[in-house]
Amino acid sequence: MPLLPEGYSYGPWHDGPDPLAPPADLRNALDEIGRDVLEGASPRSALEELLRRGTGQTAGLDELTRRLWQRRSEIRRRHRLDGTLEEVRRLLREAVEAERRELFPDPDDEARFREAQLDALPPGTAAAVRELTEYDWRSEEARGKYAQIRDLLGREMLDARFQGMKQAMENAGPQDVERINQMLGDLNALLAAHARGAADIGERFAEFMRQHGEFFPENPRNVDELIDVLAARSAAAQRMLNSMSDEQRAELAELAQQAFGDPRLARQLSALDAQLRALRPGEDWTSSERFRGQDPLGLGEGAQAMSDLAELDALAEQLGQSYPGARLEDIDLEALEAQLGPDAGVDARRLAELERELRRQGLFERAADGTLRLSPKALRRLGETALADVVNALRGKTGDRETESAGAAGEPTGASREWRFGDTQPWDVPRTVRNAVLRSAATGSRAVRLDVEDVEVVETEHRSRAAVALLVDTSWSMVSEGRWLPMKRTALALHQLISTRFRNDALQLITFGRYATSVELPELVGLEGTWEQGTNAHHALLLAGRHLRRHPDAQPVVLMVTDGEPTAHLEPDGAAEFAYPPEPRTLHKTLSEVDRLAKLGAAITVFRLGDDPRLAAFVDLIARRSGGRVVAPDLDGLGAAVVGDYLRTRRR
Repeated sequence: MPLLPEGYSYGPWHDGPDPLAPPADLRNALDEIGRDVLEGASPRSALEELLRRGTGQTAGLDELTRRLWQRRSEIRRRHRLDGTLEEVRRLLREAVEAERRELFPDPDDEARFREAQLDALPPGTAAAVRELTEYDWRSEEARGKYAQIRDLLGREMLDARFQGMKQAMENAGPQDVERINQMLGDLNALLAAHARGAADIGERFAEFMRQHGEFFPENPRNVDELIDVLAARSAAAQRMLNSMSDEQRAELAELAQQAFGDPRLARQLSALDAQLRALRPGEDWTSSERFRGQDPLGLGEGAQAMSDLAELDALAEQLGQSYPGARLEDIDLEALEAQLGPDAGVDARRLAELERELRRQGLFERAADGTLRLSPKALRRLGETALADVVNALRGKTGDRETESAGAAGEPTGASREWRFGDTQPWDVPRTVRNAVLRSAATGSRAVRLDVEDVEVVETEHRSRAAVALLVDTSWSMVSEGRWLPMKRTALALHQLISTRFRNDALQLITFGRYATSVELPELVGLEGTWEQGTNAHHALLLAGRHLRRHPDAQPVVLMVTDGEPTAHLEPDGAAEFAYPPEPRTLHKTLSEVDRLAKLGAAITVFRLGDDPRLAAFVDLIARRSGGRVVAPDLDGLGAAVVGDYLRTRRR
């Protein structure tokens, strides 16, 4: 009895992408793109950089391109193009030596005359082969060697234009040679008719393929496809000839007349090359390559090497994605696998799938000016990652488990979640009991026993609300000192926490360099660092006060991230006045805004990035006058410090 039903079999999957392959890791990909965007790259360039760099499991476009150039270099370093000439020289030498051995024992004058003929052969290989055309060989071995020369030349010349013909014409007889000449004659006639614009070219092509289709395994569907195939191979053969020395080309041209002992083949191929060059002038007919290796290639192998080099160049351009409208779907996967192996094809497919999924899932969108930017969905995912990092940092440093809570005891949100150690929220009893029943039924137990993993707690939210102003320094020193990315990730984490856990709170993001500006999260995420002198904390505090006054019923929270003392202030006419070291007027106006915020009940927390004594003295003064405090975190701990302080102030 067969193990499998008739008509079914198991084997490798070849029909498109593997349906069981793991999906593209969009989360990690988006995190990498987000990191580049936060550092100032555009979303488009960040996506392109990800594809060039690759992922943990997939080689990127740069690595695939490196392999292509390595493969290209290996072809040129390993080979040389005089294989056919070298083989002809070997056969000629062996034929002459075999003939001399046959003549040596014979004492008659004819034998001495033949030896004299052999001694008088010209030094050039092609000339010697031509000279021996009418020679009557006594040695059967020598006769066979000379016949091999003609056979080799014919097969190599055909293989240079028709891939695989060298093997197909092995041991070809006179009838086979005649069939080849007939095919070439019909092919040249067909191409000439096509060039004239013959109305019945379709019928002519069909008849030609009916008679000679065996010579074209590519199975072209029309005359244009036939010309494309032949022109690509012919151009490769021409580039191979261009790469040879003048002497080598001259030798081959003369030897071509001896192919199969019939000069018609050389004439037909010459006519074919001329027609193809006229029909496809866009092919590369003029370039050359330098081969420096020791492995000799015949004409057919040399033409294939030139085709491989051209294919590698085309693949490198496709992987470069530098032309307008470039997409990863443009990559010729079959050619890539042929040159670099199946693993390269798998990597290219995964990269294309990743790019396709990132676009399909709406992680990018078009701005009003046509540029590509991260969508709100993508920003939420980046915020989730940033907040998760902050929560882990808070837990590791302080063990404060309330940072993950949805809120302190208050009004239920209608949702529940699994109980975690340290939670103080009330149990959601119906859901807890339901979990216990389902778990017990799944294990086959009749008795229902409550386990800690069954417990769910009610999510609650604070009854109070807060007005939060996050002031972030965007002066050039933040970029040059590597503080740009931590600053943005901090804003992302705080925004995510407030928008998901404290939805009633009002968050305002304020950037300040020479001037201060209220920005939305997408603007801050995409903000590029620019050379700008000035740290206008005065203007930033003005905007923070405006935000707090719009929410008089909310608890005021002001958080400032900076790495420099104030060096600019806003004049009554709206112009920013810059001076370094700071002028007394700048310090006075900045502290006046601190005092106004203190009257609103806002205790300012300053997150000091840097160890400058003047900066430390000034932020200490801000903290004392507002009843706030100064935190000096390292860059990795900035997000945890800001979010932790917000939660501390919020609970207070």
